[in-house]
Amino acid sequence: MNKILVPVDFSEHSEYALEVAATLARKQKAEIVVFHMMGLSEAVLTKDDSQEFMELQYYMKMAKKSFDMFFNRPWLKDIKLTQMVLNYKVFSEINNVAKEQDIDLIVMGSHGTGGLSEIFVGSNTEKVVRTSEVPVLVIKKRIPGFKIQKVVFGFDFQIENVPAYLKALQLFRSLKADVHLVHVNLPGINFMSTTEIQAEINKFLRVAHHGDLPNTVQVKQISDYLVERGMYGYAKEIDADLIAIPTHGRSGLAHFFLGSIGEDLVNHTNLPVMTFRI
Repeated sequence: MNKILVPVDFSEHSEYALEVAATLARKQKAEIVVFHMMGLSEAVLTKDDSQEFMELQYYMKMAKKSFDMFFNRPWLKDIKLTQMVLNYKVFSEINNVAKEQDIDLIVMGSHGTGGLSEIFVGSNTEKVVRTSEVPVLVIKKRIPGFKIQKVVFGFDFQIENVPAYLKALQLFRSLKADVHLVHVNLPGINFMSTTEIQAEINKFLRVAHHGDLPNTVQVKQISDYLVERGMYGYAKEIDADLIAIPTHGRSGLAHFFLGSIGEDLVNHTNLPVMTFRI
């Protein structure tokens, strides 16, 4: 991991995200790119040239002052930081920044169902989750001494998702984390027996690992009425540090992650949630 992107609105929740990013950056010897969206309205940008220049200069000075105060934290010492201020107004544009800056991971704070609402009016964390082509780590609260030792990774074990799975596993391996691959079996039309699910899992693991499952990976079958409840319950049972889920971007979540499962986890779980684009 070389670069971590942290979108900030200078709230306490984005400070939580920056502190977690600092912990990861120190372990991985990575750089942090701190990104602030000014979100200026068209009314400001359509004034005459002199007015527009003065307005922009004012907002840039305010942003610099906020950055200076925000970066005055002991846990940022000796970490390489890059500041970015752009007039983006929607979270989906963060994916463009991530691609331009060659970002490996986005770490962001979430206020809950409103996302980062103080500055990014009308936008929320879920839009980043849906549009990002790099993994997104969502932080809900301050986590002193942040670590990732146990990960509950909800997965559907479809063969076409092997490449995405291996990329996620590579990231967790770099973090020295044990991964618990979890399949949540739901009642209804798509219900499968334990034997049928195990056959799917075995086929997936043969393709992904050629029959040699790493000792850092475990597989668990769970039955529940809701995917997020099953995953969160198991995460509590094993005292996991992180819940990870795959996403299909704008088209929703993969297979048994239907509807707003991913968004529900991001919104309602206090554990950090990491999403991976399939």
